[in-house]
Amino acid sequence: MREYREEFDVVGFTHAQLNLRGLDQMREKLDRLDFDVLVNAAAFTNVDLCEKERDQAFRINADAPRILAEICRDKKAKLIHFSTDYVFDGENHQPYTENDPANPISVYGETKRAGEQFVLQTADRHLVVRVSWVFGPDRPSFIDGMIKRAHENQEVDAIADKFSTPTYTRDIAEMLPQFFDVDVEGGILHFANAGECSWQEYAQWALDCCAAEGIALKAKTVGALKLADMTNWVAGRPIYSVLSSAKYTALTGVSPRAWRDAVADYIRRFYSKK
Repeated sequence: MREYREEFDVVGFTHAQLNLRGLDQMREKLDRLDFDVLVNAAAFTNVDLCEKERDQAFRINADAPRILAEICRDKKAKLIHFSTDYVFDGENHQPYTENDPANPISVYGETKRAGEQFVLQTADRHLVVRVSWVFGPDRPSFIDGMIKRAHENQEVDAIADKFSTPTYTRDIAEMLPQFFDVDVEGGILHFANAGECSWQEYAQWALDCCAAEGIALKAKTVGALKLADMTNWVAGRPIYSVLSSAKYTALTGVSPRAWRDAVADYIRRFYSKK
């Protein structure tokens, strides 16, 4: 909303204003509106809770996108729907492309994959954008939690044997308008900042950026945890879920910036007191 309101006529809904659990209410509210593009950035993203609340996860992550896709089709509007690297099983040893087969290993991944399929079979101009390890202002993410812990504790740790790529919400917002036109080809598109890392490496870089900006933290280094140590986790997580942005670069002629540069920019903008 903040990125687009200068250039576009934008309306945004909070969870309370448009609850994806209430499918009839959602249809009724959106049917009354006139729009060209609908961006669905909402989902049930608590991976472990999805295992326990399977019906709720399917309603929000699969049934709601299906209805949004139908509403957009009937209005001749375009739906841009966000999905996830968790549709993959993590068995790859190189970045996943849009053509790689999805094989989710959790209810969350399963419901997100079902949502993708509903969206794409409803209209071929709808776009599914898969992103990974999203961070940015307005909603706390992994690195915000790590910075908070490092501010309060002498020792912090993070998983060292699980790999993907951080994706900055500002970079997503900046690249998305070139796909708003209903005539621009739909389908699946991967977008993530360039490179790959473990949670530990990601967290360490965030702490290093804080140090460079003069932000005082008690912890200076991030210890290593193993995925096998996370015995309290209920759902399976892909060990390697790096997304290839090669298709995006081929379509646009632009390569996403490196994840380290994006994280440094975020911390400079939203944490630095300099």
